[in-house]
Amino acid sequence: MKISSYFHLFLVILLLLSCQTKPTNDKGDAIYYGGTILTMEDADPTVEAVVVKTGKIIFTGKKEEADKFVDDKTKIIDLKGETLLPGFIDAHGHITSRAGMIQAVDLSPTPYGTVNSIPDLQEAIRKYIRDKKILSTQPIMGNGYDDAIMIEHRHPTRDELDAISTTNPIIVIHASGHSSVANSAMLKLVGIDENTKEPEGGHFGRDPKTKKLSGKLEENASFGALIALMKKMPVSKSEGESQAIKDLMKAQEEWLSYGQTTICDGRTMGESVSLLKEAAAKHLFKADVLYFPDYEQFKSQLDKFKPEYMKYNNRLKLGGFKFSDDGSPQAKTAWLTKPYFVPPAGKGPDYKGFPIFTDDVLYNDLKTLFQNNITAQLHVNGDAAIDQAIRVIKRLKDEGIYKPELRVTLIHVQNSRPDHIQKIKDLGVIPSYFSTHAYLWGDWHYSSVFGPERAAFISPANSALKAGILFTMHHDSPVTPPDLLTAVYAAVNRKTRSGMILGPDERIKPLEALKAITINAALQYHEEDMKGSLKVGKLADMVILDQDPITIDPEKIRDIKVLETIKEGKTVYQRAN
Repeated sequence: MKISSYFHLFLVILLLLSCQTKPTNDKGDAIYYGGTILTMEDADPTVEAVVVKTGKIIFTGKKEEADKFVDDKTKIIDLKGETLLPGFIDAHGHITSRAGMIQAVDLSPTPYGTVNSIPDLQEAIRKYIRDKKILSTQPIMGNGYDDAIMIEHRHPTRDELDAISTTNPIIVIHASGHSSVANSAMLKLVGIDENTKEPEGGHFGRDPKTKKLSGKLEENASFGALIALMKKMPVSKSEGESQAIKDLMKAQEEWLSYGQTTICDGRTMGESVSLLKEAAAKHLFKADVLYFPDYEQFKSQLDKFKPEYMKYNNRLKLGGFKFSDDGSPQAKTAWLTKPYFVPPAGKGPDYKGFPIFTDDVLYNDLKTLFQNNITAQLHVNGDAAIDQAIRVIKRLKDEGIYKPELRVTLIHVQNSRPDHIQKIKDLGVIPSYFSTHAYLWGDWHYSSVFGPERAAFISPANSALKAGILFTMHHDSPVTPPDLLTAVYAAVNRKTRSGMILGPDERIKPLEALKAITINAALQYHEEDMKGSLKVGKLADMVILDQDPITIDPEKIRDIKVLETIKEGKTVYQRAN
């Protein structure tokens, strides 16, 4: 061998050795040890210690080796038996919607609230009027009532809201966010009367006997009324912006308290885009926030959005665009191929819900996005809506326009059918399941929405897992609180509120459920290189729990408490003792 060859080999060996040797002066800012540490990395699923420096992880492994990174400035954090794992990632939620509801009357039922009947709803609003000393003509908004859980199993009516007040315009929003009910004063305020034409993609409810407006507003009829209401409620610009920012920050604190270090705003609408940008400009975000503007509302401004795509600016990033292809199954506005098991009031036995888009509209919109190399989240609850999404995306894939690298996400995929599984895999899209449905609304789906057979296959995480499909899970807040541990509980147990096991074959292991809200969600967002697991080089986004979700009795996962949320090595939430 020539001398030059030996020299070259020597340099290669030196280079390899330098790559494997850690600098001796690379001391950590903090070391975590003394508890269960779940990494979400298959190669090393658990480790004894994690070392953090300048917001990133610089070591994971045995405690003895980690001690080499410790000096007198390193913060020593003994977990004392608690559990450390990657920060949870919100694969789909609505933080600006939650912020907008903070000033509304809370009408949530158990387990998150106390409004379990229509009289409860009426009393909650009356109490709000008394306690807040509401003027006799001031509009009132309530949020979170749920006919699936209330004992009457129906929506309130215009007359029942009129019984609260005939002078205060009142609107109450369904837990799903896809329908609402208004009293007579509110209908008048937003310009809806017996002769008003229904908007495309929306419906006005009518009394089955009198055929007069019942006050119920579905989909675009509800969204349109809320937009009209906002325009009718002028406030001082400075006061309005100040309150909106305060409410957004309160919402952020909720997400942090549930262990999330990355937050989603799916279907950002109206002034909410400006609100997010204002908060970012003021450096108010403690977590990373990805937003997905409603494409139909903002498609004329696509060129303005494009420079922001996939680029964080003060923790805010445009993650893509959102499409809402249908409604909600628990509100019975989702688009199905077979009729609802029990049709909603005023609908016949053939009622199947309805679409929001035609195939042509969805095709043309997605084509524009994909040609610009921008991804999308598609809200698809009913199986007809899932069919439409698969049909349209397959056409675009066959034409070479859609590529799986875009990682388009099908949101909810609630009324999925077994034949969807292979089609989803072949397309290369990501299903994101709202698994909490099995717990909160499983009984309702079984007895009223889908019937036993279809209900057993909602949120089919195990079928996806067996097919080799990467999936995520979400909470869809404010439909529920931003509570991902309940989503994990529901996916693992699939136990309804009555105690029935809904589709036992679709149960998954706790580790797979945790991956769905950590490493899988990071991949959905194209952030797997920086988030989702405890690995050297990734951000020190972490959460500390009081118990280990892997070893605890699966029935008690809902009881696990978030003790601390850590974003890039800094504590952004700590549970009070």
